[in-house]
Amino acid sequence: MMRIHVHFFSTIRARIGEKNITIELESGSRVADLKEQIASRYPEAAPTIAGMNSAVNHVFADDSALLTDGAEVAFFPYVTGG
Repeated sequence: MMRIHVHFFSTIRARIGEKNITIELESGSRVADLKEQIASRYPEAAPTIAGMNSAVNHVFADDSALLTDGAEVAFFPYVTGG
């Protein structure tokens, strides 16, 4: 098992009601697995977490990114500008 430190920003923070949480996942888990775990624990956030950007240890990451014990994962919405 590994412990992942999760940080939420913007709409996902509002839906979950927490700024930070820690989740235990099986070794070899990926960002997609973390999203599934969050959606399971916070069903009201399931539609939102699916479309969030993520960063692992301060580097943008997609859903296939492998997580390691103690990793910090941040979730935030896509941002566009003009």
